[in-house]
Amino acid sequence: MPSTTTLPVPVTAPLRIGPHVVDPPVVLAPMAGITNVAFRRLCREYGAGLYVCEMITTRALVERHPETMRMITFDPDEKPRSMQLYGVDPETMGRAVQMIVEEDLADHVDMNFGCPVPKVTRKGGGSALPYKRRLFAAIVRAAVRAAEPAGIPVTVKFRIGIDDDHVTYLDAGRIAEAEGAAAVALHGRTAAQRYSGEADWSAIARLKEAVTSIPVLGNGDIFSADDALRMVRETGCDGVVVGRGCLGRPWLFRDLQAAFAGLPIPTGPTLGEVAAVLRRHAELLAAHLGEGKGLRDLRKHMAWYLRGFPIGSQLRQRFGLVSTFDELDDLLGQLDHDAPFPEDAEGPRGRQGSPARVVLPEGWLDDPEDLSVPAGAEIDHSGG
Repeated sequence: MPSTTTLPVPVTAPLRIGPHVVDPPVVLAPMAGITNVAFRRLCREYGAGLYVCEMITTRALVERHPETMRMITFDPDEKPRSMQLYGVDPETMGRAVQMIVEEDLADHVDMNFGCPVPKVTRKGGGSALPYKRRLFAAIVRAAVRAAEPAGIPVTVKFRIGIDDDHVTYLDAGRIAEAEGAAAVALHGRTAAQRYSGEADWSAIARLKEAVTSIPVLGNGDIFSADDALRMVRETGCDGVVVGRGCLGRPWLFRDLQAAFAGLPIPTGPTLGEVAAVLRRHAELLAAHLGEGKGLRDLRKHMAWYLRGFPIGSQLRQRFGLVSTFDELDDLLGQLDHDAPFPEDAEGPRGRQGSPARVVLPEGWLDDPEDLSVPAGAEIDHSGG
């Protein structure tokens, strides 16, 4: 496959998260309904890195919610096994991590303090929680202490803040560092921005200056390998976290591996090659969920895989309704397999939306030192 050159590789030390060396320094961000074991395996087939499962809620884990227990599936060769936890109660967080240790459920725990979804922030969870500094510290401390006997590293992901008037990321980074986190990751947007506009990479640079003893990872607007190299160069971050950029593009991890190795980045795949990837994704989902449910789950990926290719609205619509392998193979056979990868397939993908006021519990902003666990914020199911 022809190749194109890329930017010079920034000189960085190897990324270490506890005992794990992450080379290249690339992390797949957990995405609800996306980063199940099937998608993670597909991405891992393209390159090394750290691949995080869908968000798991601490309450659902300790109560052994059946769907949650299914979601924490890992491939036998998936190392390290990386699990992201969502929680608002230090006690429940500690119990969840203790369960992970005692039952050998994962090798790395990431903590979610970046979710901007209204149903989460209105109860004080996700990206609303770091505003409560003492509570945030207590949750991180509980996870780190529970993980310590097994040597499992705990990392923490958060946003710039609630909005431009309530910026929390520097405090969050210093607190996580002080409480024993193995690394921190910053999505360069506020909760109010959600996924709109451009990520503020300068905030990642400022966090790197403030947090000096553990790795700082950058997240936001990495849609190509060159974006990743540019982020590292501009911010000094120790690695990158990739989310929406790999939707319908698992080969992005091949590109990232090449870029960080200083090798030419392969050109984008032809439509025939994309068809083969799509078929592989279907097989993995069917093995995980069964054919019917697996192919229904694949439907949401279709627009991402086929973005920019000239296939016609009618065929595109039929892909979004596929329910069997026979249907899928028939549709894949109708594609022009020689069609080159289109330029307009590059760039942002996935949800973007528009900025919005962050819905918070009443009186949430009154006292950032309040240690009270937000009422009703514990979620009893995972992946939301």
